[in-house]
Amino acid sequence: MKYTISIDIDRPIDKVIALFDNPDNLKEWMEGLQSFENLSGSPGEVGARSKLVYKMGKRDIEMIETITVRKLPQEFSGTYEADGVFNIVKNKFEKISDTKTRYISEQEFEFKGMMKYFAFLMPWAFKKQTMKYLKAFKQFVEGQG
Repeated sequence: MKYTISIDIDRPIDKVIALFDNPDNLKEWMEGLQSFENLSGSPGEVGARSKLVYKMGKRDIEMIETITVRKLPQEFSGTYEADGVFNIVKNKFEKISDTKTRYISEQEFEFKGMMKYFAFLMPWAFKKQTMKYLKAFKQFVEGQG
């Protein structure tokens, strides 16, 4: 499954990137994020691996992030591995004007086991979750003044 979602943020691209690139800010816009632990490499750099733990409903979901591309603002990409799910995420940022930035999220998922059925029956759930995070990031950035 592949899809692309974007949102426009009413802040200059430099401000958007500075807030996006700070891992301490993840908890401000990634609802359900319980912990972010560096496993190897320099955090945020190509090759770095981290463990993220999310609370989604009553379930704890662990995923391993591996940074694959770091060319901000053009692209910041990584892979995310969890039980039955392999996700490739490409985050891209475009300057629309001196005060407006477009955040583009390209998502590609591969599923195994029961997750194949869930994804087939409810592909909208993945898109909805991505948009929820983009809206939360926009609100966080625009609230920083």
